[in-house]
Amino acid sequence: MFRGVFIVNLDVKGRLAVPAKYRERLQSSCNSQLVVTVDRDRCLLLYPEPEWELIEAKLSALPAFDNTARAIQRLYIGNAQEVEMDAQGRILLPQYLRDFASLEKRVAFVGQGSKFELWDEPAWNARNEAALGDADIGELATAAGLGSLTL
Repeated sequence: MFRGVFIVNLDVKGRLAVPAKYRERLQSSCNSQLVVTVDRDRCLLLYPEPEWELIEAKLSALPAFDNTARAIQRLYIGNAQEVEMDAQGRILLPQYLRDFASLEKRVAFVGQGSKFELWDEPAWNARNEAALGDADIGELATAAGLGSLTL
């Protein structure tokens, strides 16, 4: 499981250092092979390749004549790119994906269980502030079936 937030720097070539905490696990679990794609929240999703293959199989199995399913396939599969972690633990993010998520210099590397989200640091901070200030978060938790969850 990947968890926590790490702020990392994007270099001028578009390389991003994977937090050291995760490098060995990624090397052993997926031989440093990762897949990055877009998310509708204007961040990037970064998966170990075996995890991505499970998601891709589910997306590919959606009905071909359903317009919504096709739109989802185009968004997630169509924008997916294979990336490899180099010997220094860096990945090269394609320019169009960096542009999509407005990634500049400082990037929030956010663990989300089996994947990571990559956010422009100011966008990540704004998202967190909005969530903390959301008066309806209790209603959202209940609607999501989390009403009995204790933290």
